[in-house]
Amino acid sequence: MTLARLLPFACLLTLGLLTPALAEEPEAGFKPLFNGENLDGWVAVNTAKSTWTVKDGMIVCLGKPIGEMRTERMYQNYILELEWRHLKPKGNAGVFVWADDITAPGVPFHRGIEVQVLENAYGNTKGHTTHGDIFPIHGAKMTPINGRGGSRAFPTENRSKPSPEWNHYRIVCQDGNISLAVNGKVVTRGKDCSPRKGYICLESEGGIVHYRNLKIKELPATPIEAKDIAIANRGYRSLYSGVDLSGWKTAKGNAGHWKANDWVLSFDGKSTSKNKSLVTEATFGDVGFILDVRFKKISTITHISISDAAIEIDPDGDQLAKQLKPTGGWNRFEGTMRDGELSLSLNGTQLDSASFTTNGRKNPLRILTNGPVEFANIYVRDLKTAK
Repeated sequence: MTLARLLPFACLLTLGLLTPALAEEPEAGFKPLFNGENLDGWVAVNTAKSTWTVKDGMIVCLGKPIGEMRTERMYQNYILELEWRHLKPKGNAGVFVWADDITAPGVPFHRGIEVQVLENAYGNTKGHTTHGDIFPIHGAKMTPINGRGGSRAFPTENRSKPSPEWNHYRIVCQDGNISLAVNGKVVTRGKDCSPRKGYICLESEGGIVHYRNLKIKELPATPIEAKDIAIANRGYRSLYSGVDLSGWKTAKGNAGHWKANDWVLSFDGKSTSKNKSLVTEATFGDVGFILDVRFKKISTITHISISDAAIEIDPDGDQLAKQLKPTGGWNRFEGTMRDGELSLSLNGTQLDSASFTTNGRKNPLRILTNGPVEFANIYVRDLKTAK
């Protein structure tokens, strides 16, 4: 063989060593959404500290209680990439986009658009799949592409891998349109979403799930109407961990009657103690608050006091009773206590304001009830900086 015949082949080998033809350049513009070391940039909305931890460059979710963690920032148009895996068969979790700052009334989840994260053994039905459904939840809106008559968008292919294998999601959110690529191929899409600007959330829903390599590429913002923007951070923090009664005190004789039942805080109504109250260890002055209540019996009367204001909830009473949902339904109380003035709404309806003589001291939030009742989404926010 002559040198003339060897030279092109040698040059080709050299070229291959210097510039591998099969290597892919990283896509420009992406930034980490998780730094691999801690949860900086994320907010645990209604879960315990133990729910979300970091290990070996992964976000580890224990699945308890049911709830969510969200980004500190809101996002409008972007590409989100991440990897996830369930550690147990039939695991349930999700990624929420364009979500509000805190959870919706009577549920442990945000209003927003959910990208489903289900383990394969959960099973496929006419109503859902384990391969990347997308759907609006708790007041959000979306028109599905490849729907089945409802608001849920279904994947065109089954591409997710079973536990404990890793799956890759690429979620594109732009101008109210959303698409999901599962392990390299777009399979699910939706349009006309509202909200279309908000927080990104990771969902805890019972199963142990790992997340890693979360990164985001922000796309140019576009004009947006106020109605399509999620509720921005109002400074609320949860007073209930969902795993125990840490941060609360019960009177003697009430042990076992007040219980942490995952995202629901419950009282069974069977205590014989004269003092059936549950009281926060923390105290509050001028404060904003949210509290969801569900009555198990119509005869249950509940008193809630925070700072110097006391609210009596009697399902068989007058003003409040007209706004309460039937027994078994969740009711959201939202209010502020500032300078001795209580402003309160129930299920979105503003109630008459009331004035109180303040004692100048901070006081705890106190719940006193005479029968079985359940509570959820207990939030407070400091109003000192809101004056």
